[in-house]
Amino acid sequence: MHGTLNDQSLIYLQIAKMLEDDILRGVYQEEEQVPSTNELARGYNINPATAAKGLNRLVADGILYKKRGIGMFVSRGAGEAVKQKRKAAFYDGYVKPLVKEGASLELTGEELLAMVERAIGEGETT
Repeated sequence: MHGTLNDQSLIYLQIAKMLEDDILRGVYQEEEQVPSTNELARGYNINPATAAKGLNRLVADGILYKKRGIGMFVSRGAGEAVKQKRKAAFYDGYVKPLVKEGASLELTGEELLAMVERAIGEGETT
C-alpha cells in the first residue's frame, strides 16, 4: 500500500487510484493478490465499506477480479486497461477543454498544434 489520502476527492476513488498507480508502477503484477478490504481499512484507518467500494470499482473496470474466499487479484492486461482508462480521461479532461478554449480564442488548428509542440519542446528541456 503506497500513498496517502487527502481531502481532494472521495476516499474510495483515492484507494482505487492508488492501486491503479501501483499496477502501473509494477508493484502489483498480473494475477497477483492486492491488499484485502480489511488490510486497506487498517492501513489507511478508513471504514472497510469504503475500501471495498474502491476495490469493487476496479473490479467493475476489469482491472481486478475476485477469487471467492481468497481475495482480489490483478487481471490480465490490467496495466494496459488502466492506461487506456486514463488516456480517455486525459482526452475528456484536458484535450477537449484545450480545443474548446482555443476555438474561443479563434486559434487555428495549426496554431494550437504549434503551441502544444512548443510546450512539449519546453518540457524536454526542464
